[in-house]
Amino acid sequence: LAGRRIQLLKGLPATSTVEENSAAGVLVYSFNVTVSPLASGGVAILPTIVNSNPLTEAFDIESKGGLEYRVVTTGNPVLDYETMPKSFDLQIFVEDTNGRTDLNILTIQVTDKNEHPVFRGNIAIQTVTIYMLEGIPPGRIYQVDATDPENAKLKTNSLLSSFQYSLLPATVPFLIRESGDIFSTKEFDYEKDPHCYFLNVTVTDPGGLNSTKTVNIYIINTNDERPYFTTKQRIYRIPEEQNPGTIVANITAKDPDDEDSPSRLFYSIQSSDRHFSINPATGVLQVTGRIDRDALPLRLHPNLSLIVRVEDSPSSGHASEMEVTIIVDDINDNPPECSPSAFRKEANENMAPGTLLVDLRNYCKDIDVDPSNNQFSFTGLSGFGSNNFSLDSTVSGRLVMTGTIDLESPANPGVEVYTLTVRVQDIAHPNYSSKYPFSISFHNIIYIYIRIKPVNEFFPVFSNLSYVFSVSEITKAGSSIGRVHATDKDWPPNVITYSIVAGTGTRDYTNIFWISPTKGDVRILAGLDYETTRKHMFTVQASDQEKSTTASVTVNVLEVNDEEPVCSPNFFSLQIPVSLAVGTNINGFRIECQDRDSDPRSFRYFINEGNKNNHFIFSPSAGSNTSRLILASKFDYESGLDTNWIYSLRVHITDDNLVSARDKTTHSIKTGTVTLSIRVIPNPTTVTTTTPGFTVVTKRENLYSPSAWYVPFVITLGSLLLLGLLGYLGLLLLTRLRTRCPPAGRAPLKFWLLIMCLFLSVEKKKPKKEVVVTMTKLNTVFDGEAIDPVTGRVYEFNTQSGARRWK
Repeated sequence: LAGRRIQLLKGLPATSTVEENSAAGVLVYSFNVTVSPLASGGVAILPTIVNSNPLTEAFDIESKGGLEYRVVTTGNPVLDYETMPKSFDLQIFVEDTNGRTDLNILTIQVTDKNEHPVFRGNIAIQTVTIYMLEGIPPGRIYQVDATDPENAKLKTNSLLSSFQYSLLPATVPFLIRESGDIFSTKEFDYEKDPHCYFLNVTVTDPGGLNSTKTVNIYIINTNDERPYFTTKQRIYRIPEEQNPGTIVANITAKDPDDEDSPSRLFYSIQSSDRHFSINPATGVLQVTGRIDRDALPLRLHPNLSLIVRVEDSPSSGHASEMEVTIIVDDINDNPPECSPSAFRKEANENMAPGTLLVDLRNYCKDIDVDPSNNQFSFTGLSGFGSNNFSLDSTVSGRLVMTGTIDLESPANPGVEVYTLTVRVQDIAHPNYSSKYPFSISFHNIIYIYIRIKPVNEFFPVFSNLSYVFSVSEITKAGSSIGRVHATDKDWPPNVITYSIVAGTGTRDYTNIFWISPTKGDVRILAGLDYETTRKHMFTVQASDQEKSTTASVTVNVLEVNDEEPVCSPNFFSLQIPVSLAVGTNINGFRIECQDRDSDPRSFRYFINEGNKNNHFIFSPSAGSNTSRLILASKFDYESGLDTNWIYSLRVHITDDNLVSARDKTTHSIKTGTVTLSIRVIPNPTTVTTTTPGFTVVTKRENLYSPSAWYVPFVITLGSLLLLGLLGYLGLLLLTRLRTRCPPAGRAPLKFWLLIMCLFLSVEKKKPKKEVVVTMTKLNTVFDGEAIDPVTGRVYEFNTQSGARRWK
C-alpha cells in the first residue's frame, strides 16, 4: 500500500451473488490483474482479501493461471441466508514487481435457497426407539417435530402451504397427523403380532423437498397369559419304600408369554404332603420321605393326591393347578416281627418231656398288607442244650421239652439258663432274614432264655457240729471272734442265711453276740467281763429259706487285767500343826483299795505330785490293800526351805506289785488315783520371818460320788422354799395388823398391839422416800470338777457349799 496505486485489478470494483449453503470451491467472481510492461517480474503480491465487512472467512482467492483469478467459497463457515449476513464487502489488494498496488472492493450478496426440512429433537440426531407394552389401547405414542430453514413451520399454518408428514410402509398399524403426532391404531398382542416395527417418517415442505428419519417401535411382552400344563398323565404307580430322590414324574408346563424360548416357571405342591417334593425350577416330582404302605393312613388308603401348581412369577403372577394321583403298591418289605423278641421262661428241673414252654405264633406277626407277603415260618432252633427242646412244626411255633434236666446230676453241664434262638422268616420271596435298610428294629431272630428252676432237695450242713472260740475280755464291741460255715448240696448252691436262735443273752444285755446273715461271721455287741461270766453258749442256725440246721457255739472269756484299783476316800482335806512329829500317822488317815481282778497284795502306793521336799509317805508302800499317810520329815519354814503351807498330793495306786520286772513290759497295769489337800497350821508362838499371807485355792478332780450328787440340790431347794414361806407369813401378819388397828378414840388395846399400830400409823404419815438398795453379788468359787454319770457332761462344784454348775 505504500507503493504507487494504479488500476491493476481489472473488473473491480464489482458486485456478485452466491447461493447459501454453497459447498467449498464454488465460483463467486472472476477478475484479472493488469501489470505494466516495466514490471517484467509480474505480480509481487498476489491478489489477497485483506479485509471484509463484516468479517468472514467464507471466501478465498484462487489463481486460474497467468494473471486470472477467481473468488471462491471456503465452506468454513457455510453460508446461511437465514442466520448470517446477506452481503459481504471484500477488499482485494494486489502489488506488482515495480511496487505498484491496487485495492478494490468486491461486494458479494448471499441469495436464499429452498432447503430440505430439518427434524428437531432426538429424532434429528439419532434413530428414535420406542417401546410399547402389549395390551395398551390405541393412542398417541410419539410426536415428530421439524422446521424449514426458510422459517416455514411445517406442522402449522396449513393455509399458507401444503406441508405434510408421511409414514412408510403404509401397511403398519400406525398413522401420523399433520401435527407430527404418531398414533397406534390397534391394541398389540405380543403372542400374535410382530414384535417390532421400523417406520420411515418423511416430512415434505411446500417446495417438494423432504427429509426422512427412522422410528423403531418394539412391542414389549407383558405377563398376561396363564401357563398351562403340557404333561397329560395324571395317575402314577410306584412301589412303597422308594429311596429319597426317586423320580416319580416329570411335570412340564408352558407359558404363552415365553413364545419359543424356554419358559421360566415355578412349580410347587399346594396340598400338604411329606412324602413328595417337586423341583421348583424343573417340575421333577420325587420322593422325599419314607412311603410305608403298611402304616396308617396308607394301609387303608394307598392313593395319594397332590395338587401341583405352576406359576410364571414367584409372586402375583398367573398360575394353573393340576391334580396328580400316586398309587402306592405293597411289597414284601417287612420281616416278621415278634413282640417281645426275647422270652424268659422257667422250667423246674426234672420237668416231664412234652411240656409246653411257649407258643411263639401268639407273639409274632407280619405287617405287610398283601396276604401273599405276610406269611412266615419258624425254623432254625439252635443254642447250647437245644437238644432238650424242640418245635412242634415250622408253622405252629410251639416250643416243648424233649427230655428231663437234673441239675445235681454229674452229667449236667452246669447251665442254669439255656439260650435258644429261633429264626422267623417270610415264606414269600424275598425272605427277610437280614437287615432291611428302612427298618428301625428287626425281630427276625427270637431269643428264648429258659431258666431251669432248681428244686430244694438237701438240708444245709455245718462244717462242724460245734464251734469253740476263745476271746479276751477286753475285746472291743463289734469285733469278730470267729466264723461258722455251712454248705448245701443243691445245685446251684442255695443262699444260706445264718442266725442265732438261742442263748446269746446275759443279765445286762439281751443279745451280746451277733452273726452275719450271709458270711457267718460272729461278733460281740457288748464288752465281755471275765469276772462276771467266763463262758457263753448259744445256738446258730443255717437256713436256705426252706430247710435249716443248727450248731452250738461256745465262747470262752479270757481274763485280762482291765480293772483299776478303787480307793476310799478318793479325796480328803487334812490340817496338821507345823510341829507334828515325824513318823506320825497324819490325823489317823488311811486309804483302803479294791481291785476286782487283782490280789490285795498287788497294790503299790506312791505320791506322784505335790510332795515338795518329800514330807509325806504311805506305809506300807506295797503289798497291802490298806495304807496310812505318814509325816516323813519335819517342816522347816524358818530357814526358808519350806514355803508352801498347803500341799495338794496326787497319790497313784497301781496293781503291778506281784508282776515281775520282766513281765511288766507286756503286762497290762492299771492305776487308781487319790487326791489329798493338806494345810499346815503355824504355831501361835512361832516367829516367822514374814507374815504368811496366802490365798487358799483348792482344786479337786474326779470327786463325783454317786451316792451324794443330789445333796447340794436338795439343800438349795429347801432353803429357797423356806425363805418363800417366811416371806408369805410376814405379808399375812402385816395385812392382819392393818385391819385390827382401831380409829382414834376407841378403847385401848393390848400394849404390844398398840405399839404395832402406832408404828404402822407413823409409817403411813411418813412421806415416800426413794430407797436405794445396794446388792453385793457373791461369786461362788467352783474349785472341783466331776462327770455326770447320766448325761456324761462335765460339771463344776464348790467343795464347801456343794453348789454345782455345768461347765
